[in-house]
Amino acid sequence: MFVILGEQRIFFDVVGSKLRIDGPRMREVPTLLVLHGGPGFDHTGLRPGLDALCDVAQVIYLDHRGNGRSVPSDPKTWNLGQWGDDVHAFCQALGIDKPIVLGQSFGGMVAQSYVTRHLEHPRAVILSSTAARMDFESCFAIFQTKGGIEACEIAKRFWTSGDDTSFEDYMRVCMPLYNTTVAEDGVNSRARAIMRREVYRHFSLPGCEMRQMDFRPPLARVMCPVLVLAGDEDPVTPPHLAREIAAAIPAALVSCQVFDGCGHGAFRDKPRIVLDAIRQFIMQLQ
Repeated sequence: MFVILGEQRIFFDVVGSKLRIDGPRMREVPTLLVLHGGPGFDHTGLRPGLDALCDVAQVIYLDHRGNGRSVPSDPKTWNLGQWGDDVHAFCQALGIDKPIVLGQSFGGMVAQSYVTRHLEHPRAVILSSTAARMDFESCFAIFQTKGGIEACEIAKRFWTSGDDTSFEDYMRVCMPLYNTTVAEDGVNSRARAIMRREVYRHFSLPGCEMRQMDFRPPLARVMCPVLVLAGDEDPVTPPHLAREIAAAIPAALVSCQVFDGCGHGAFRDKPRIVLDAIRQFIMQLQ
């Protein structure tokens, strides 16, 4: 399905109804808006894992502008301010009131943009395996520990050059190091995914916005509950970056959970434990 935000078509998909049959009444559940990682990927890499949360919420996935199926798109609009505003505009267009917004990886950066630009709009925010600012030197060191000098050098080329060979080498050597378990449907999941390399290059390479962002100061203004999730073996957004996010948010509003033996997207490695933590957070909001 698509919705038009200004001149931009945004693709979205829905798992679960907003109203549930509950004896003599229709019971309303919260809406969980899920923001995918990348940048450049579509939302499908989060499925079916996060679909399981439809037992406590209506789950809506969207592809950020320029990413996945949300094309064509003007590169001039590929920035965190616009992507964050798109979340607000998307909710306005669909009549979603007080969403719970879950951002994974790059999606967590978009979620930070959204929550710091639209302070009173979300019911809550969940930030999974993301960062307020990147720490590439730590990333490279972790890749070397996990995959040796080859993985470290490939990671450095990927994050600095952006050419197709570096991209393909990174997918082959470094991506398997993101997590501590092997996904049962991993081959098919990668085959299903749409990757827009031009968005990754636009946002991630030296001199681009990923290298300049720092959400720590604006996070001090957050007004809603925030759950920060991380894996202790994440090589891309290591756990000290999750703790930085939590430290920047008013203490009364934030909870930070770092899961042992988990990598990037802890729900991929320990789905039962991590999804239960998300469920508990959602249910406590009601």
